[in-house]
Order: sequence, then C-alpha cells, then structure tokens
Amino acid sequence: MPFQPTAPSPRDWETLESDLQFSNPHVQVYLARLRTPSRPDGVSWTIVHRKAAAIIAPMTPDGLLLLVRQERVPIRAAIWEFPAGQIDSPTEHDDAAIRAVARRELREETGYELLPSGELIALGTYFSSPGFTDEHGYIFLARGVVPSAAGPSHDENEVIHECRPFTPADIRRMIAENEIRDANTLSAFARLTALGLI
Repeated sequence: MPFQPTAPSPRDWETLESDLQFSNPHVQVYLARLRTPSRPDGVSWTIVHRKAAAIIAPMTPDGLLLLVRQERVPIRAAIWEFPAGQIDSPTEHDDAAIRAVARRELREETGYELLPSGELIALGTYFSSPGFTDEHGYIFLARGVVPSAAGPSHDENEVIHECRPFTPADIRRMIAENEIRDANTLSAFARLTALGLI
C-alpha cells in the first residue's frame, strides 16, 4: 500500500514512490520519495504514519481542568496529561466521528461527562512531530464536565493512576517546572491560552 498523506496535497507536492517498511495496527513506516516545491527532482524521506487522536481539555463548571496521571511505557514514567485517544474511524475527517471519540475518551479516562448544557468546542489541530510523522491531533475544550454515574472505564492497554482537577495556574506552574511534558497537553494548553479560554 503506498503512502497517502492525511490531507490532500497541494499540486506542487507529489509522492513519486513509496515502500512500506513496517506495519502493525498502530503505525506504518514508509520509505518515500516526494517532489516538493523546493525539490522538483524529489527527496527521500522516512515517514511514520499514525492514526490521528482527539485531545480533550475537560473543564468543570467552576473552571478547573482535569488531568489524568497515566503510565507511559516508552518513557518509563507516569505523567500528568489531558485525556486523549486515537480515532479508529476510516472516515477520519468526519466531525461527528471525531467528536464521538472525544466524548468516549473523556468518559473512559476521567469518569466525567458533559452536562446537557455543556459544550464540546473544537480548538483546531496540531502535529506532534512533523519532521518524521504525519500524526496529528484534534483539540477540544469540554466545558461543563461532571462525574459520570458509570465512572471511568479504562482501556485494557492503559494504566491511569488517578484523575484530578487543577486550576489553570497549577497547570501553568507544572509546565514551567517540566512536570507536564507531553505534546498533547502542551499544545492544548497553548491553544486554550491563545484563545483566551483560560
């Protein structure tokens, strides 16, 4: 299967050839040759394709933000982060499917859900590490979350030690002190701040 970009390419970008080097249900690694605006003869690049994710900044009615402390095997640590989850829908750009993932991950990872009067506000997208992967995330503010009667329902592959509310000032301090280090949370907090939502 040849490498396909996650979004339509401009005319002056073209995949000339691609060779799948490795694949599993989570990632595909391609050695590709692409024509770019500054490289009309093409350039070889190793590209890692990974499913997109929904990242949720859950906010309680009194303005606190929920973080989960999740065990992350590759870095051998449990870290504080906003809840997030991969989008498995084949129609990855379908807004309803992306929002459904955001709501599901909110409930599964935190045990909270939106109030009937709550809002799931799309804050845009970001790329986690565009030098080698097309992985990207859809950021949401879930404003008006309360504990769900069902509680959390963690995926069998994840270990979440706790979920706690923090003030925006707490999170700002945790970022400054390098306690929060993951791209999802840093990007979502930056977007919330830039948009004046916190």
